Amino acid sequence: MAGGVKGIGKFFRDVVQEMKRVSWPTRKELTRYTLVVIGTVAFISVFFAIVDYGISELVRVLLG
Repeated sequence: MAGGVKGIGKFFRDVVQEMKRVSWPTRKELTRYTLVVIGTVAFISVFFAIVDYGISELVRVLLG
């Protein structure tokens, strides 16, 4: 059982070492990436809302 505890400790030490090697984005980069994601999600949402509305109207005309 003690080997398992040592293994867990080594795992977390390794995680800490890896986190120190991570290249973290600057605040400016993070802001830019966040705005790109929000803009992309907004664009895709509007696009699919328009497509959904168009298909709904087409079905209404064809079945109406």
